[in-house]
Amino acid sequence: MLPLSYSHVIVLVSTLIAVTVEGLLYVFGVFFEPLVLEFGWGRAVTAGAFSLSGIVRLPILFFGGRLTDRFGSRVVLSACGFFLGLGYMLMSQVNTLWQFYLFYGVFVGVGMGLYWVPLMTVVLRWFDHGRALAIGIVGSGIGVGQLIFPPMATWLISVHGWRLSCLVLGSLCMGSVILAAQFLGKNPKEKGAAAPGGERAVRKEWAEPGDFSARAAVRSPQFWLFCGMFFSWLFCLAVIQVHAVIYATGTGMSPTRAAKIIAIIGIAGIGGRLILSHLADVIGLKRVLVLCLALSSAAFVWLVLAQGEGMLYFFAAIFGIAYGTFEVLHAPVMAKLFGLASFGTIFGVAMTFSSLGSILGPVTAGYLFDTTSSYHTVFLICIGMSLISLGCAALLPLDVNRRKPF
Repeated sequence: MLPLSYSHVIVLVSTLIAVTVEGLLYVFGVFFEPLVLEFGWGRAVTAGAFSLSGIVRLPILFFGGRLTDRFGSRVVLSACGFFLGLGYMLMSQVNTLWQFYLFYGVFVGVGMGLYWVPLMTVVLRWFDHGRALAIGIVGSGIGVGQLIFPPMATWLISVHGWRLSCLVLGSLCMGSVILAAQFLGKNPKEKGAAAPGGERAVRKEWAEPGDFSARAAVRSPQFWLFCGMFFSWLFCLAVIQVHAVIYATGTGMSPTRAAKIIAIIGIAGIGGRLILSHLADVIGLKRVLVLCLALSSAAFVWLVLAQGEGMLYFFAAIFGIAYGTFEVLHAPVMAKLFGLASFGTIFGVAMTFSSLGSILGPVTAGYLFDTTSSYHTVFLICIGMSLISLGCAALLPLDVNRRKPF
């Protein structure tokens, strides 16, 4: 077995990748208003680029999972850094709507599709014990990215304009992610696998009694419960990612103060990832999963009633705890339900279906605002979607051996 210290390197490098990629995902909301003001596009049309990136992610998530099982996380995450950075760099040259949709919707969409599955796969395969905590540490990078990148983008836009800001952020992403990915060495079981047989031999090393094949997983009821939970959650998350800042400025907050909503979500998410992820290793995945989704539902109820800056910040804190915890738990939940032998492929398929939520959320919110001049209906829908996610989580058979029929 490799020295334990290298597992620390894996966590550190994976965290750096999470900081950069998730930071860029959340700056879309900061660029949203400057783009609307310069080009005069409606909010639904502008948010459509974000949704298009989600559509592009669908097949990429599936094939990215298979590529991860076949070639490893290092190769796939290097490609992630290239496409994501290139998309933002080309964004600096946008003059028409089709260019915006191509550079953000397609290039950034490809990059995002090659990100989460290989990142979770490499961390899970390096840890037999304390997986939730390891994922929690890596997931805290998401919060750090939310804390750093939106304020950075806000400052860059105010000083240099949105075009140069895109160029700077894209260059930073491409360089840092590709470099960091080179440190993602093979896990101990891959190191010990014999060369003959290639990936099949490696999968045999990972396999445990009761592990699902991809085909068997997709045919199981718990797979679709997982997808229903994830779909509903991503719908709500994408609404906040794209519309939170512009919603807050519409209430009278300055862009700088509105961007703090994303920063607060990031800070609270770090606490959720580190504290509640450790709690999941102690009292069980299901209890903490249900708790975080109940918090999410309560947060959207609060948002519907919220009036004033302080109440919006409080929403951000509660939602951030729930968001951070869920981001940590969903991959270990998948591993608990189906095992690791075909984890990349199964997770990729689940992400493909579930990501439809992140496609529908922003466009639905933009369309309803364009037609009603209010986000009230959107937030009511988010309450309903949060409750659906909570119900699916409550039905997941996480307290039984996965070999038993569901």
